[in-house]
Amino acid sequence: MGLADFASGLTAAGVQLYSTGGTRRYLSEHGIESIEVSEYTGFPEMMDGRVKTLHPKIFGGILGRRDEVEDLRSMQDEGILSFDLVVVNLYPFEATIARPGVTREQAIEQIDIGGPSLIRAAAKNHQWVTVATSSEQYSSILEDIANHGGTSLALRRRLAMEAYTLTCNYDQVISDYFRNESASHEFPAKMTLRLERKSQLRYGENPHQKAAVYRLANSREAGVVNARHIHGKELSYNNLLDLDSALAIVRGVSQPAVSVIKHNNPCGAATSAQLHLATRKALDGDPVSAFGSVLGFNRTVDAETAEVLVEPGRFIEAIIAPDFAAGAVGILTTRPKWKDNVRLMQVGHLAGPSSELTIRCVAGGALVQEADTLPDFQNQWRTVTDVPVANELWEDLQFAWEMVRHVKSNAIVLGRDTSLVGVGAGQMSRVDSVEIAIRKAGDRAVGSVLASDAFFPFPDSIQAAAEAGIVAIIQPGGSRRDDEVVAACNQFQIPMVFTGARHFKH
Repeated sequence: MGLADFASGLTAAGVQLYSTGGTRRYLSEHGIESIEVSEYTGFPEMMDGRVKTLHPKIFGGILGRRDEVEDLRSMQDEGILSFDLVVVNLYPFEATIARPGVTREQAIEQIDIGGPSLIRAAAKNHQWVTVATSSEQYSSILEDIANHGGTSLALRRRLAMEAYTLTCNYDQVISDYFRNESASHEFPAKMTLRLERKSQLRYGENPHQKAAVYRLANSREAGVVNARHIHGKELSYNNLLDLDSALAIVRGVSQPAVSVIKHNNPCGAATSAQLHLATRKALDGDPVSAFGSVLGFNRTVDAETAEVLVEPGRFIEAIIAPDFAAGAVGILTTRPKWKDNVRLMQVGHLAGPSSELTIRCVAGGALVQEADTLPDFQNQWRTVTDVPVANELWEDLQFAWEMVRHVKSNAIVLGRDTSLVGVGAGQMSRVDSVEIAIRKAGDRAVGSVLASDAFFPFPDSIQAAAEAGIVAIIQPGGSRRDDEVVAACNQFQIPMVFTGARHFKH
């Protein structure tokens, strides 16, 4: 319902309307009579409309308590009318600053002063006053008036809550604007997250847990929350986590890339000159674990890629990609047995890392840090063994190092031909992760490279790698036993590269 329909309904119910200049002109154009606020207050609008409602005859009529004798006497003595309904649409500050090329002066002129003040006053006095801050509320107000001759206290309480939520968010947008203007990158003393509920989920990680998905207010970035759900049944809490991880792995890779996620860890990932080749390599990384997995792509999924996905023996839970070719959608949604179940999520153009900060809840608060999205400076990498890295191994080392940052620590990945062939994740001992990755790789460990998200505390992992046929190792370095680890590499003729950067993912 629009403002004109709302105002017409109020007039029909016998409500006398008062309005400011711009609103009064709008109402008049729609044949709706109202009294100019300045006519009532006896005080003209001034300063290009900056001052118009900030007057005791307005705020006294909103804040006056109908059951307080002194309030009523003051209102009578000063000729103040009682206002039972306040309707406000705030200046569009957020929409203004979102427009390209908007100047600071233009932004500041869209900071509403009178509007928030009117809203807060009406919400404070909701025992008697109704406050409307959204067109979605108009029909409920008219319905109450039609049924009861006025609004119910329950409705006024709900509208007051919504009013304060609105003014809180409005002020936060302004605060963020001024903070973003400054050159400081310090964490603010106070942080407020503006979240809008996008949808409620069937349940959380487990069926007995309630859950919902929220979107950061005004967020338009390409990601799982803003993705377009183009096919398949409702997404679960765990699906969303896996889709987010799947997209994070591939979004910063320059070549066509595919990730295969199971329980929030990659069980396969690969790059290639063509997407369908990368897809086959990624799915072959751990075919057993890939059954019922979630896939992420950094290119449009084409028909040739879809043909790989629907080969016999595969089952895909969900796919997230910048886009899907029409032919690919047809193949994925008509051919396999799981055609009705697979979720297809379209995110649009991927523009590098998704977030500057990561926020994780802990009991009583949150941990906030810069996201681990900065590229590694390969000019700072150094080979620390006597045996050098063969030229043909550098591409695999770079690939494995990029992948290991996305695996839960202690993290070990084995890479070969720019694809994951073995992953060891989340183990309490690093050598356990090494042994798991080798076991997962099987015969493919021979000739592969190994990446570790943090240093090796002991040389036992090097011996396990040598026995498996691993031909190069990349790790941050920094252990007190680095000399022993390097010596073990020299003993087994395995080149080792120190990056100087750690990529724990807890």
